[in-house]
This record gives sequence, C-alpha cells and structure tokens, in this order.
Amino acid sequence: MGNGTATADLDVQLEKHRVELTGYCYRMLGSSFEAEDAVQDTLVRAWRSYEKFEGRSSLRSWLYRIATNVCLDMLNAGNKRARPVDLTDATPLAQAALSPRPDHTWLEPVPDARVLPSVSDPAEAAVAKESVRLAFMAALQKLPPKQRAVLILREVLAWKASEVAELLGTSVASVNSALQRARATLAESQGQEADGDVSDELDEEQRKLLDRYVAAFEGYDMQALTALLHEDAIMTMPPFDLWLRGTGDITGFMTTIGAACAGSRLMPVAVNGLPGFAHYKPDPERGGFTPWAIQVLELSGGRLVGLHCFLDTARWFPLFELPAHLDVEGKPDEGE
Repeated sequence: MGNGTATADLDVQLEKHRVELTGYCYRMLGSSFEAEDAVQDTLVRAWRSYEKFEGRSSLRSWLYRIATNVCLDMLNAGNKRARPVDLTDATPLAQAALSPRPDHTWLEPVPDARVLPSVSDPAEAAVAKESVRLAFMAALQKLPPKQRAVLILREVLAWKASEVAELLGTSVASVNSALQRARATLAESQGQEADGDVSDELDEEQRKLLDRYVAAFEGYDMQALTALLHEDAIMTMPPFDLWLRGTGDITGFMTTIGAACAGSRLMPVAVNGLPGFAHYKPDPERGGFTPWAIQVLELSGGRLVGLHCFLDTARWFPLFELPAHLDVEGKPDEGE
C-alpha cells in the first residue's frame, strides 16, 4: 500500500461506502448482523487486494462486486429468512403457545441509520425506505440469490443492465431475463397481503395515529387500542412462530399471556423504513423499565395493520444504540 497516509486515505474512501453496502447486504441476506459481517468481510477483501484493482471500474462498483460474491457465498447454505406469517397460519388465541425457532429462521429488523444513506432526492429516499420494509424484504427472500442481486441492483439501486451483467460476469439478456422472473415472483407474493403505506415522511394524520398508539399501549387501554387497529391487523413476535390476526385475538393476548407488559414505556426508533418503538416493560426486580422488544408498525388507511415485536433484548437494543435500562420516570438510567 505504500505509506501510512495512503493507507489512511483508502480507509476513509472505503468507509464512505459502508452504509449503502450494509443496505445492499441486508436486502440480500435478511439479517442485520450477517449484513454487517458481510460488509466487514467486503472491506477487508478490498483493502487487501486494492493494488490489483487498478481503477478499471469505479471503486463503488468494485466494492459491490466483492459484496455480491460475499453474499452469494453466505447464501449457498440455502437458508431463507422469513416472518412468522410466511411459515404458519394465524393461531387462534385459545390455542396460543409460545414456541421459539432458531435465530437464523427470522427476518431481522435493522435501524434505518445503518442501511439508508442520506440522499437529497426525495424519490430516491422513498424507494430506499420502501425496499427495506418487512413485506418487501420477505418477498426478496423468496428469490434465488442471483435473481435477488439482479432485482436489488436494477430496481432499488438503479444500475443499468449492462453494469449488472458486468458485475455478475453474465450477459445483458441473462440479466433482463432474471429481472423479469424476479418481478413476477415479487408481484405474486406482494399481491397476497396489504402493504403499509408509509414510504415517505409521516404525514400529520400518521403522526397523530402513532401518538394515540403510544397513549393506548402505555396506558394498556385495550378499548383505545382496538379503535386504532384494522379489524384484520396482525401481530407477530419473533423468535416465536405464533402470530395473531384480528383485534380480539391481539388485545386478548395482551391481557393474558402478555399481561406483564401492562405499564410499559415506548421510545421511538426508525426501523426498516417504518415507524417503530423500543418497548421497555416494568422491571419488578430493579424498578424502572427493562428492554423487551423492538416494535415495527405498519400503517394503512389511518389504522395499524401490522405490529411486529422482535423480542431478544440482548441483540436488538445494543444494535439500535438504546439504553439498557430506564428509571422510574422512563428516562435512561445514568451510566446505562
């Protein structure tokens, strides 16, 4: 590499691409942690082989080529991540049982800041947000790995077919064919469910809906919560494969199996291009509130249509850089 200044300069240049590469790897892999590992591997490989790069393409497209190969290698294991709604039918409340599945089963949430680079074009920002939403991510997981790469590069990142063909070492015709098949699969899987309609900045009505949701949830007011939920709303709780549909089963669950969440506190987070909350529930041992779940909310037509609660505080709260405990007033404890 030569002198230390050149090495430092390269580090800075590579680091500039970290967020967009993490977004790409997250869409490919469906896991926030695997995406960070893949990007780290990509940057290490780039650093080690930079002298062979020779500037034959842009640094950015070279990094995407390395990242694509890293992700395709990781996907060779054949694991497809999913949401509970992709794996089982809804469970009636009377039969509800909490059966966990291994971590690698699940599509994982991700903080917006780690995968959405700041862009000045509102349309570009909206596409980027929409492309990390849970429904779109779940549809991506149904594509074979190379089709997934083609669709993300062409539709989300707006690469030309010729650029994608060069990156994958294939023909433009092959890229166009893969894109057509990927679009058909996506249209089919996305047509099976109602999408939330939050792809841009929240409007005033949506902000009011979220304020009412916080008041209803923190007050554990099931009547108020029912008024905010769509009648066919769904609630999921990975790592449990149980999921519930309808206001009666959701509120019934919250007042029975989930009753320990009464009196909780919610802290806003930006997650998967959607509104969300860090959910802290009362801590009977220490007082105050302890981390419990990252909630991702899907809104449509002025109602909540999806409430996705990702349990497993040891992983999610540090990822979102959230306090490890709240005091009795719901504020971060000093030193936490």
